[in-house]
Amino acid sequence: MNRKRKIHDGIVGGLITVGVWFGYSSDPMWLWLPGILGAALLQSGVTGFCPLYFILDRCPLETQSGETAKQRS
Repeated sequence: MNRKRKIHDGIVGGLITVGVWFGYSSDPMWLWLPGILGAALLQSGVTGFCPLYFILDRCPLETQSGETAKQRS
């Protein structure tokens, strides 16, 4: 699995977990967060556009060897 996908899955999974936990423990309005993320994931599956990947494409992520993705190309 590539690095960008791991980062994406970690961010989205963490936000969904936090939203469900806060919705359960404090205020049900927090359940909007996982709902919106779920809708964005569905939209991404249909259209192929993911806003988080759009942001990650512009971040200089380092590889195992310490060079950024832009330095490799």
